[in-house]
Amino acid sequence: MTAPAADWLVAIDLQHVFADPESPWGAPRFAEAAAAVVRLAPAFGERVVRTRWVAPAEPAHAWAPYFALWPFALQPPEHPMFDLVPPFDALPGPVETRETFGKWDAGLDAAIGGAREIVLVGVATDCCVLSTALAAADAGVRVRIPVDACAGASDEDHERALAAMALYAPLIELTTTDAVLAERA
Repeated sequence: MTAPAADWLVAIDLQHVFADPESPWGAPRFAEAAAAVVRLAPAFGERVVRTRWVAPAEPAHAWAPYFALWPFALQPPEHPMFDLVPPFDALPGPVETRETFGKWDAGLDAAIGGAREIVLVGVATDCCVLSTALAAADAGVRVRIPVDACAGASDEDHERALAAMALYAPLIELTTTDAVLAERA
């Protein structure tokens, strides 16, 4: 059995629902974060996995009151708002679709071939990135987060999420796109 690649780029939810400034869930700095991810992706070659969040067909338990607050999002998985935005829709590598904020699970672990280090980017820092980072770190995966390749619901929410993740050092390391690229040069 061959050893897994050292690390993978995991791009969280680079979808229209978060990119569109008119969307209730639009991340104000989405374009800036996406530009950083575009710079990072070639350095990982085919070791890129993208995720998509989709609404459950029938929200249950705690999700029921959540979607009572956000009924616009109750659309089928094939709704265009859930599509990945270009160029992320055309990158090589798998796309993992989940009905949960946190994307770390056995399926994502398998998609990255059991690698024990990821570079985690995307949106929203204060929701899906945070949820994924904590679960991956709990599973023993080293998580590196280029902070400029993530965007939150607001600048304040982005900063609060980064501060929370910084508490998990050295399991979670906050870094920059330039630092990750410099290590790969």
